[in-house]
Amino acid sequence: MSDHRPIRTLEAILRTVAFYSFAGWVYIVLNAVVHPVTLHLPLTHFAPWPHEDTFGALCFLASFSSALGWQILRSRSG
Repeated sequence: MSDHRPIRTLEAILRTVAFYSFAGWVYIVLNAVVHPVTLHLPLTHFAPWPHEDTFGALCFLASFSSALGWQILRSRSG
C-alpha cells in the first residue's frame, strides 16, 4: 500500500497555481479590451517591472504548465 499524500499535495498546489495564474491572465485580457493603452505600463506603482503585458504572458505560461503538470500527475496516479 503506497502513500499518495505527496502526490495529492503536489496536485493541489498545481491546481491552485493553475487557477490563480489563469485568473491573472483573464484580468489582463479584460484590461486589454477595456483600455489597451496601459499594457506597456508597470503592473503596480511599487516596482518598475513587470509590465501588464509581461505579467499576462507569465500568467498564461504558469497556468498552462501547472495545468499540464496536474493532468500528467492525474493520469499517472490512476
